[in-house]
Amino acid sequence: MLAVLSVLALALSPTVLAHGQLRQFITSSGVWTAADAYAAANASSPIRKLNTYGPPADFTTTDITCGPGGNTPVAAMATAKAGELVTFDWGSWSSAHSGPVMTYMAKCPNGCASFKGDSGAVWVKIDQDGYHNSSQRAALPWGENILHLNPSYYKVTIPAGLQNGEYIIRHEILGLHVAGTRMGAQFYPNCIQVKVTNGGSVTLPTGIALPGAYNPDDTAGVLVELWKIQQGLANYTIPGGPVKLAGGTGSWGTATYGA
Repeated sequence: MLAVLSVLALALSPTVLAHGQLRQFITSSGVWTAADAYAAANASSPIRKLNTYGPPADFTTTDITCGPGGNTPVAAMATAKAGELVTFDWGSWSSAHSGPVMTYMAKCPNGCASFKGDSGAVWVKIDQDGYHNSSQRAALPWGENILHLNPSYYKVTIPAGLQNGEYIIRHEILGLHVAGTRMGAQFYPNCIQVKVTNGGSVTLPTGIALPGAYNPDDTAGVLVELWKIQQGLANYTIPGGPVKLAGGTGSWGTATYGA
């Protein structure tokens, strides 16, 4: 019986599932660690806790906003300066989930402790890195491939001059390995509550709604066959629209690793 239970435990472990979650959010003001999806919540973490390493089963529902179980507001806040380069640490990301990496921000109108962002066009894209069919990115053609480096960092600039206040940063991997099947695209969103300081007068423009913006029948960015893109038989367009707010890097991966 013990042997059977051990095999079952191994089969259900996060490592075997080969998915993952954001582990730390790093700024010049500090390092904030996420609670593991399979552990108790961490009251001191500004990273909204997930309840699984896997993607939302249905990305047209509110699970897409901040991930399955991940849209419970918390009291804690990270701190970052407008114009600062911040780091998303995915720990030892080892999943083979080639696809884009996207980052959005939403303003918490009355503080993040009472804001979910699961309705309205509140999510403004500040960075994305998709597919690069070039010799400069031959080893890292997708944004997600960057996370296989050691350490598994992705970095984004908080838009310069952004108005001070409380925001949610939504950082996300989209795995396209089984996206040729409808609803097969695997989104891995994580949300961090952040207080922006040293800002200016820049406000967020109108963004997109999540849920709402990711269409399961989007044959340019969601319902796609990975092999066709990688063999040059189809072009790829990252879902969620373009980067909308000037002042961010717009594409940290491209700037860092070539285009």
